[in-house]
Amino acid sequence: MTPILRAGTVADIDALPALWRRAEAGPSTTETADDVRWLLERDPEALLVADVEGEIVGSLIAGWDGWRGTFYRLAVDPAHRRRGLATRMVEAGEERLRSLGAKRLNAIVESEEADAMAFWASAGYKLQTARSRFVKNLS
Repeated sequence: MTPILRAGTVADIDALPALWRRAEAGPSTTETADDVRWLLERDPEALLVADVEGEIVGSLIAGWDGWRGTFYRLAVDPAHRRRGLATRMVEAGEERLRSLGAKRLNAIVESEEADAMAFWASAGYKLQTARSRFVKNLS
């Protein structure tokens, strides 16, 4: 069955960690259920999910800070890969962010994830090697 793309809801939050584990994109310290709940309270359409008869088989967070759009947590259940689902999700996220006024999009990708790096390149995104990302955990 073809997954339906829709805005994620609070009811989907509990399914996300299991999806992320299946997709080998395990939950991080900054993306807990409470964090996703907080995100949805502030931006109810930021989370996009792929749903097959009530089972969440894909996720994408399309964040908007008022200046540029950023993609996080693109994950597709291995049983649903190689069918264009990630591409459909990114295209839907791009349309959402374009409609909000985004002129530039970023994708946060772990550099050791070769498949993810190849996917984003195939989707038309360019790796910026001239910049580094600095992070600091506050908790």
